[in-house]
This record gives sequence, C-alpha cells and structure tokens, in this order.
Amino acid sequence: MIDPILADLSRLSAAEEFLDYLEVPYDPQVVRVNRLHILKRFQKYLLSANAPKTRTDEELRLFYRGLLEAAYQDFVRSSALQEKVFPVFHRPAPEKKPLSATVAVEDLRSSLRGKRMPRETPVTPGSKLPSGGDGA
Repeated sequence: MIDPILADLSRLSAAEEFLDYLEVPYDPQVVRVNRLHILKRFQKYLLSANAPKTRTDEELRLFYRGLLEAAYQDFVRSSALQEKVFPVFHRPAPEKKPLSATVAVEDLRSSLRGKRMPRETPVTPGSKLPSGGDGA
C-alpha cells in the first residue's frame, strides 16, 4: 500500500510544490534554472533508497524531505551540465567539421555567363565597375 506522503507527492507537478510541501528551503533562482533536474534527481534518489521500516507520517516526511533536499543541494553546489541527470548530457559531442567551401573557377565563370553588366551602366571615372548610382 502506498504511504500517504507519497500519495500526496504523486499529485504535485512543479518543483516548487514539492519543495514547499516537504518544507525544503530553496532559492527560487536555483529552482528556476534546474527545476527538471532537481525533480529527476529526486526521483532517482526515491527509486534507490529504502523507506524507513517504521512508517509514521513524520518519519516518512523527514525521509522524503532529506531526499529532496539532497537533490536540490546537488544543483546548489554544481550545475546541470556537471551533474548530467538527463541522457542527452551523456551523448558524445557531434564531430565538428571545418568550415570551408571549394568553388571551381570554371563554376564561377559559368555562373557569370549571361549575367554580364549592361554597357549603359554608368562607370565611375578610373574604374571599370559600375558606380551603382546616379552616374556621378
């Protein structure tokens, strides 16, 4: 049978709700940045820990509070990137390919064929390039 504290926890969704319910003091900024990581770590601790044999509500509350507090403190002392709670952090970094482009001279020539500048385009004195403006 599920214990009453765990039943209450199963109805919560936001990290702040868990922290408030178990009366764990927290910094809102730490929770804002790490909310999913804290809850995932809390879940890991719940799955790996054994609840106390004596099952008074107060003992269970202290037990769950300790697990949540430990999960929260992991992210006070560290970061999500260092803790690597989610599988995405365990993937190898993609191989970076050097940025380079190779264009054959003939490709450039063929792309310019048929795109010659019209002869009536004004040319700036001393230049073979169009002035791009009013002929000045």
